[in-house]
Amino acid sequence: MSNYYSDQLAAERLERCYELAPPRVRQYLNAEIEHVAGRIRPSDTILELGCGYGRVLAQLAERCGWAVGIDTSAASLALASRRLRLRPRANCWLLRMDALTLGFRDAVFDVVLCIQNGISAFQVDQRALIAEALRVTCPGGRVLLSSYAARFWQARLEWFRLQAAAGLLGAIDEGASGAGVIVCKDGFRATTVDPARFEALIAGLGRHRLIHEVDESSVFCELIA
Repeated sequence: MSNYYSDQLAAERLERCYELAPPRVRQYLNAEIEHVAGRIRPSDTILELGCGYGRVLAQLAERCGWAVGIDTSAASLALASRRLRLRPRANCWLLRMDALTLGFRDAVFDVVLCIQNGISAFQVDQRALIAEALRVTCPGGRVLLSSYAARFWQARLEWFRLQAAAGLLGAIDEGASGAGVIVCKDGFRATTVDPARFEALIAGLGRHRLIHEVDESSVFCELIA
């Protein structure tokens, strides 16, 4: 994963990004979580790639048997541990781990998720990321990936401007930003994966897939292991 999320946008600074989210962005964030929750059974064991400070994991853990979150940021995981400790159910595990080299045996999880544009934010080989997620998913289980929808561009750009104004990101390079890519003057780039790119990434994997839009804000790619 990118050092930007391990160093600059970790723990309380990452949490602050979500606290700044305007109403339309909050709607998007909640819609993604509800979409994933609708695909989780009470007995499932789930894995979240890039769990950060546990914002998503805390909500999904209420819907499943066991929840595991991995991240490369020690600071974010420490904050997640403090937050999750307050929950009544002790069904979460947090591990410092790279999503490309998961330290799990094959076919462990019922659901593996990498949502809210993690597939882009990690800045790794995306096809390798998908293959590794499929490796640790049980036969018949689901891998859920998401990115931003094109029609969500203005809301997303507004949110990133707020983050930049708060000093969480570098200033937005308005001239260089566009076509789904937000460029900051400190070198940070926030990209997306559109439906055609998802199709290209999963070509040849031989998996049943569903690529569709949720809430006019997300592109979801769902794969059956």
